[in-house]
Amino acid sequence: MAKKVTIQQIADYLGISNFVVSRALSGKSGVKDETREKVFQVASQLGYFTQKGINNTDIKKENVEESIDNNSVLIVMPNIRSQLKESIYWGPIIKGISDTLDNMNLGMVILTENNFKSLPRALNPEGFLGLIGVGEVGTQIILEVQNKGVPVVLIDHEDKLCPTDTVFSNNFDSSYLLANYLIGLGHRNIQFVGNINYSRSFFDRWLGFRTALEENDISISNDFYKLIKDDSAEMFIDIKDWLQKLKTEGNILPTALYCANDSIALHVYKVLQELDIRIPDEISVTGFDNIEDSYLLKPTLTTIDVPKEELGKRAVRALLNRIDLKNAPKEKIIVASELLLRESVLSFKKGTE
Repeated sequence: MAKKVTIQQIADYLGISNFVVSRALSGKSGVKDETREKVFQVASQLGYFTQKGINNTDIKKENVEESIDNNSVLIVMPNIRSQLKESIYWGPIIKGISDTLDNMNLGMVILTENNFKSLPRALNPEGFLGLIGVGEVGTQIILEVQNKGVPVVLIDHEDKLCPTDTVFSNNFDSSYLLANYLIGLGHRNIQFVGNINYSRSFFDRWLGFRTALEENDISISNDFYKLIKDDSAEMFIDIKDWLQKLKTEGNILPTALYCANDSIALHVYKVLQELDIRIPDEISVTGFDNIEDSYLLKPTLTTIDVPKEELGKRAVRALLNRIDLKNAPKEKIIVASELLLRESVLSFKKGTE
């Protein structure tokens, strides 16, 4: 049997006091951010978070049933990367959560504060059934709540240090399907557009794309997917500069641009319009997520329909299941997505470039 990892072992490994380690792991003040991050990293490497009794979600049922205040779910939605309840992507996810909780006569409170230190001051996590994180939620927030014995479910994100139940769309499989669709239409010069390190979903979509190309012996032409910026204005400039350079140097343009999501595809549409490159006659374009704007574009955008409301619904079910089966293994729930064929893609034939 493996020995239990202790706070003292983590302290000895880092050469700091166990007092500092304890405060860092409990999310308390008085610890530098750099030190706190090192503590998290070492604790994860030593297996501190995964051993029995750590990140304990042992919520006593009688407390859930008897507490008048404990009938709501805390929704944490840091206002980064357009993670807003008004967002055309995140909004439907919140609606899925809200509708499911309403049907169960449960409430919810949305916290959008970025600074996790305000969490214990603003709200008492022990007064909630659990926490659902929508999008990227920091490790310190997750740990702060888990240390109070409150279960956590994350949507479209998983933490490298703190294991939780997670809910994702099937990004890899859907991306693989979409890439093979383009390949089946004769496209061989396909460029992935998007920062693959932006999120776990983007990386999984990149893996599905790359796998499809590799299986068909198609080389990936360059590293543009690593260079694109996250900021909308910079992204637009990046894409435009790249295409202009290809045209100026007389290089062959890609026959298809495979965008990591629909929002990036919107930028691509604007760039191609400015450069007088016709969609799909000269370049086919695809997206991912099926946001409302994707079918309002001209031509309408071929994309993957991510069942956003269903992600929210599944997260609620996962949270309630975790309360009932507190010691069960953590689950990663994958919800199927659908390929939507629209007007932005045409078959490609050799000799037409």
